[in-house]
Amino acid sequence: MKIIKPKGPEIFDIELEKDLLAKNRVLAKGNRRKLDQSKIIAIDIMGSIGSGKTSLIKALLRKLNMGEAIGVIAGDLTTTIDAERIEEEGARVIQVNTGKECHLDANLIHRAINGMKLDGVKILLIENVGNLICPGEFPLGAHKRVVVTSVTEGPYMIVKHPYIFREADVIVLNKIDLAKAMKVNPSQLEKDARKINPRAPFIKANALKGTGISKVIEALGLE
Repeated sequence: MKIIKPKGPEIFDIELEKDLLAKNRVLAKGNRRKLDQSKIIAIDIMGSIGSGKTSLIKALLRKLNMGEAIGVIAGDLTTTIDAERIEEEGARVIQVNTGKECHLDANLIHRAINGMKLDGVKILLIENVGNLICPGEFPLGAHKRVVVTSVTEGPYMIVKHPYIFREADVIVLNKIDLAKAMKVNPSQLEKDARKINPRAPFIKANALKGTGISKVIEALGLE
């Protein structure tokens, strides 16, 4: 498995006081052009640690059943644990380790795309680093952005992190089977999400059992 390591702090070789977000947006547009030229649909999957991003990706891979026609970029600070779990489903996987950075950025995705064999890939799933703050500000060039949250994160996760949910094209509420045990009301979480982002489909799911996965695929236009 190929692993991309950060070359020092990922600041695009420019000084910190310059506009990193603007530079990231430029690089993200370049990523999108390359993906469009290769006719690859890219999905940025964001969410906090333990929300079930990896489980969702594994469920999508099983349901789509496209083998190496799906590529996955797995983002993590230092380990390859999630990438190894995803690789079990037969997808083409590349690991991106960010070191101390709390999110993927367009520069890392640029390097990953260049380091990955894209021939035959139709869909690229990007598992962002577990975080509900930083990733929202750093578009990667993906066509759609998914935010995964779970009932185990409590009743206030959505209202406490409005920015990233505002940026989402699809919102997935995972681990729905545990809602009663966690004393969390999924309907209230849906209301919170719709106040912040009324355009994004809100899908209740149990990724481990495959519940709601077909709806996620439909919402992303991957049918």
